[in-house]
Amino acid sequence: MRPVDPLVVVEPLKRRHCAECRRGPLERLVLEFNAPRCLDCADLGHLVFLPRGNAALTRRAREASSLWAVVVRHNRQRTRYERQGLLVEETALAGAEAACLADAEARARRRERDAARRAAEDVRFTARLTAEILRLFPSCPLDRALDVAAHTSVRGSGRVGRTAAGRALDEGAVTAAVRASVRHLDTEYDALLMRGVPRHEARRRVAPAIEATLTAWRTTPP
Repeated sequence: MRPVDPLVVVEPLKRRHCAECRRGPLERLVLEFNAPRCLDCADLGHLVFLPRGNAALTRRAREASSLWAVVVRHNRQRTRYERQGLLVEETALAGAEAACLADAEARARRRERDAARRAAEDVRFTARLTAEILRLFPSCPLDRALDVAAHTSVRGSGRVGRTAAGRALDEGAVTAAVRASVRHLDTEYDALLMRGVPRHEARRRVAPAIEATLTAWRTTPP
């Protein structure tokens, strides 16, 4: 069966008056046999306007409304009619708004639960990463290990701790995180960059100091 075309209500660009009751100018009208009718004369006056923009609200209101109409306006530049929203029954709109509000509250609660779960996961991972740093570098100061683990595991940072290798506590990834910390905090690397030394040259200059620190941290403390 061919679907029934929806009722169409027009927002006129020019001042128009109802051909039946002569009221006007009309904000919205229905064309019947090329003659404008106001919504009351077209038996649509009891409907309320729902602007476009919220797909879920529009769908729910349309499905709950026994009578509804599409509201359009002519776009002169594009030479076409464009949808502005719907006219639906007020009770249908109220029910749709309540359903969408309930969904929004449910989504907010789910986001809160997800955020709490991710935070707990991050705490556990940071603790595991700290332990792995201290296993590989037993002489690394505890506060430094904590700082490295916290810095490199920030969610969404793209740092070593958020890579697949970092999440798996790969030795190379963990060592890279510690090396980066030593490079920035224990050498003149940042100062060299500020003086205009190219990055690769600055890394070459500080490499011996970094390796010396890493070697010292790899030794087991007495």
